[in-house]
Amino acid sequence: MERARVPLEPDATSAAEAARAFDRVLQARAASLTGGLSPISLSLAWQDWLQHLLSQPGQTLRLAAQAQSGTVEWLGHCASGLCRDDETVSRDARFASDAWRDWPWSGLAQAYKRSERWWDEAVRLEGLTRHHAEVVRTFAHQWLDLLSPSNLPFNPEVLRRTQETAGANLVQGAQHALDDWRRDHGLTPLQPPEREFRPGIEVATTPGAVVMRNRLVELIQYAPTTATVQAEPVLIVPSWIMKYYILDLSPHNSMVRWLTEQGHTVFILSWKNPDAGDAELGMDDYLRLGVFDSLARIAELAPGEPVQACGYCLGGTLLSIAAAALARPGQVAGAERLAPLASVSLLAAETDFSEPGELGVLIDEAQVQLLEAVMAERGFLSGRQMAGSFQFLHSRDLVWSTRMQEYLLGQRSQPSDLMAWNADVTRMPARMHGEYLRRCYLHNDLAEDRYPVEGRPVSLSDIRQPMFVVGTEKDHVSPWRAVYKVLRLTETALTFVLTSGGHNAGIVSEPGHPRRHYALRDSAATDAWLSPDDWQRSTPRHEGSWWTAWHDWLLAHGSGRRVPAREIAPRDALEPAPGRYVQVRYRD
Repeated sequence: MERARVPLEPDATSAAEAARAFDRVLQARAASLTGGLSPISLSLAWQDWLQHLLSQPGQTLRLAAQAQSGTVEWLGHCASGLCRDDETVSRDARFASDAWRDWPWSGLAQAYKRSERWWDEAVRLEGLTRHHAEVVRTFAHQWLDLLSPSNLPFNPEVLRRTQETAGANLVQGAQHALDDWRRDHGLTPLQPPEREFRPGIEVATTPGAVVMRNRLVELIQYAPTTATVQAEPVLIVPSWIMKYYILDLSPHNSMVRWLTEQGHTVFILSWKNPDAGDAELGMDDYLRLGVFDSLARIAELAPGEPVQACGYCLGGTLLSIAAAALARPGQVAGAERLAPLASVSLLAAETDFSEPGELGVLIDEAQVQLLEAVMAERGFLSGRQMAGSFQFLHSRDLVWSTRMQEYLLGQRSQPSDLMAWNADVTRMPARMHGEYLRRCYLHNDLAEDRYPVEGRPVSLSDIRQPMFVVGTEKDHVSPWRAVYKVLRLTETALTFVLTSGGHNAGIVSEPGHPRRHYALRDSAATDAWLSPDDWQRSTPRHEGSWWTAWHDWLLAHGSGRRVPAREIAPRDALEPAPGRYVQVRYRD
């Protein structure tokens, strides 16, 4: 008689996957209630801080005494009218108006600045991890920024403006608020924008054509403006979290246009704005479809010529990975089809993520896991979610000060090409973004020689092309001291430049722009173990734009040959610049 068949237990792997999928759905739903921030990350940071505070009664008493003595001193100063002399208040742009020098506003502003200083001291506890200390400090400052006296609807600037305009500022501010609400909900604002900056019309107007397109990028070649050009073309790899035309804004500040005017053949990548169908695109796809396919196409359009490659922000990180992979024979399949690299320029691009700056505050294992759950539901990280992270970190300038200016004072910020570009948000595929956060921010694989390309790790020390690396003084996205670390990861000739400005304004720094300066030094004249601050103190400063220094460097590291201008043949032009991918926008 046949024995009864015993039902098999469910496959353990399938059960684990089902449980993981269920958990991710719940996490994605919860993320909408926390603004995309991981409550686990926040609770661990505050718990770590509180436990260290309670375990160090001496520090607790010191902080309590500091708060008490500061309060008494503040009361005494206010009583004697000395509040207006606090330099920390006058240096804060929120309190720059003379209206904040009068009582009682001067006292409120000074109390606020004292609170900021107290919290800076409160996170300096022995044993507290650096990441948790930064999380606590950042969130404490977020609450302080929210409660700032400058956000009060009856602060002295608002009162004076209301008196001067007989209340018209409040009426205009209400109209601005209504317009913002309508725009956020996909409705047409009642007040049309003063000026639009549309790709191909007001910005991204440098003549050129798309000469290659795949599922991820368009490669744009720009028309020459000189009779002859440098033999080596320039390839620019911008970050995929931004539209490429940051480097081709208005004609007067377009890096692309300026390079063509200096006699360079310029190519640039325009990344696709991905949707749910691109969820499985990973870092390998961005490397192959972005950098390698573009080098293969340039080899066809400028046969026999090496390329002066340049990467901006994450595009620079990706370019450094490509350069390291191509430097090792046999690492990249089909490398013989690609145009070789003559030089590598990195603009505000990190290769060592051990000190990632402000963005590192929002990145740890729990936060990445939550982001992966959110992205798994839609297949991508929306541009609005990415912009929200920057707004959170810079809420003082991007939210509260802006809202006060627009809603209470009734004054809209003057539109600019850079502001319009910044609002033209992009998405990131789920798989790629998760790999990028884990491999770079969490594990620092590139700096530790563990980053894999086609199954084998690469090392930046293999790069032999000369490098030109730019950091910007006020960069909060790629802090220049982190960018500087590339000097210790490479063994090739390297020129490091530190320029004024921030992550965007420091790079878009055209010749003739007022109040620009930079410092420059070759690695041959730099001790590789010289600290960033010592490098800054000991390197001479030059007035003007770093663009001219970069152009001279490109000429010095090229062959010196000039060839007839490379006109774009009609058969090679798929469509005129700025192309198709840059036009795709989403409301998300």
